[in-house]
Amino acid sequence: MKKIGVIGGGTMGQGVAEMLSVKGLDVFLVERTPEQLDLSYEQIEINLDKQLEKWAITVAEKKLILSRIHKTLEYNQLSQCDMIIETITEDLELKKEVFNKLDDYCPKHIILASNTSTLSLTELANETNHPERVIGMHFLHPVSKVDLVEIIRGLKTSEETFEHTKHFVEDMITKKGIMVYESPGFVTTRLICVLINEALHTLQEGVASAEEIDVAMRNGYDFKHGPLEMCDRFGLDAVLAAMERMFREFGDIKYRPSFLLKKMVRAGHLGVKSGEGFFRYDKDGDRL
Repeated sequence: MKKIGVIGGGTMGQGVAEMLSVKGLDVFLVERTPEQLDLSYEQIEINLDKQLEKWAITVAEKKLILSRIHKTLEYNQLSQCDMIIETITEDLELKKEVFNKLDDYCPKHIILASNTSTLSLTELANETNHPERVIGMHFLHPVSKVDLVEIIRGLKTSEETFEHTKHFVEDMITKKGIMVYESPGFVTTRLICVLINEALHTLQEGVASAEEIDVAMRNGYDFKHGPLEMCDRFGLDAVLAAMERMFREFGDIKYRPSFLLKKMVRAGHLGVKSGEGFFRYDKDGDRL
């Protein structure tokens, strides 16, 4: 595989596009409007500039990485790719539209992957004439630093599609791939959201402050970030959407989102993306 399409230039799409380019692959980054496309590209450049400041990359490497990322608004350009990775917002109907379009433009040998963290791959695959080529590739944020990808099989995902995807993940982009059978939240989202939700209940009950809860988990269990800072970095709205979907799918009360989470989202305190969640952040996403 040499050419990869990435649909969606949000936080995850930017991370995936940059990581693929660093690995030497040509990336076709797709967004809905020229403004969104330019903004996504600019954010990737800003991230590379931060690495440049820390001497993690050179100016020449930055230029090379950016040269491999090709901006486009047209789906027909994706027909030259070997794989497409969809990274748009967690909205089932919007994702269905994307896969329906991809089926029209992409020959049947092209693997269609989704970065969804909670939605049904089987339902997305049902929008295509070749459901056997649809698979899940759930990257974790930040993409460049987390060496794990959940490879999710839908009901009709073929063995060939799975093997090609596993080879791509483990041999080409050198991350650890774990095979997951379709289930709401898969492994990582299902487990981490329950932990975050319990931290929210603990905070709401006044057991400890947000800072103390996070210190307890960072120092006591060697977490890089505590559960409340994780929630801020994932986006409180994204965590709420994941919890609500798992609650609907499983019907188990342990997945019912904390009222505090709902209240914070209603107030617009979405975490890093809004500058304020359980903690405050600057424009670069660093804690204040």
